[in-house]
Amino acid sequence: MTSLEGKVAVVTGASRGIGLAAAAALRDRGAQVVVTSRSEDRAKEAARELGEGVVGFGAHATDEDAARACVDFTVETYGRLDVLVNNAGTNPAYGPVVEQDHARFAKTMDVNLWAPILWTSLAVKAWMGEHGGAIVNTASIGGLSVAKDVGIYHVSKAALIHLTKQLALELGPSVRVNAIAPGIVRTRMAEALWQENETRVAEATPLGRIGEPQDIGAAVAFLAGDGARWITGETLVIDGGQLLGSGPL
Repeated sequence: MTSLEGKVAVVTGASRGIGLAAAAALRDRGAQVVVTSRSEDRAKEAARELGEGVVGFGAHATDEDAARACVDFTVETYGRLDVLVNNAGTNPAYGPVVEQDHARFAKTMDVNLWAPILWTSLAVKAWMGEHGGAIVNTASIGGLSVAKDVGIYHVSKAALIHLTKQLALELGPSVRVNAIAPGIVRTRMAEALWQENETRVAEATPLGRIGEPQDIGAAVAFLAGDGARWITGETLVIDGGQLLGSGPL
């Protein structure tokens, strides 16, 4: 297990699910972690759940003032910012692409694509540009495939995968930028994909089960650490084999 002792991380959208698991994995490896949520109460609740070494900060992912305040707080409190996990995501645009309105499209793109640009920019300008760091974006296997009713979400994640490559090119060699692409994971956001048919989804997954948030958190911690020091611009698929052809997506 790669140590992150002495490192400081910010994880957006970390009040539950993959974000919470990522924060726990980073903490377990020795990092000090700032977890965010659009609700300050939920952010602080998550920090209490995770315990020592974690603090909560209320910041909606697309709120530029709140994002800047969070990054400034982190650098002022800990003197550094080594790891940024752009995990906040949303999917209000459910249904066929041609049935979506601009408001749902814009919200999806703002949270899933603009927010990673915003937070990355702030982190680079505040610390990483001069001192180095690692950024991990939460994409999805949806960004590598197609499926009915989640087209806008999938487009946003495909764009995030491309953005990851672009940022890796622009920010190297001091900052590494990678993405994770989870498959179906036991989270509230993905409930519609597994809650009513978990057995079928598990049977269609080569490794025989849906994912757990901890499966993804461990991958985030790996990409954030020195074990991945020669990896940048890549997207790590963590899906139990769901993209191999027999999966439900």
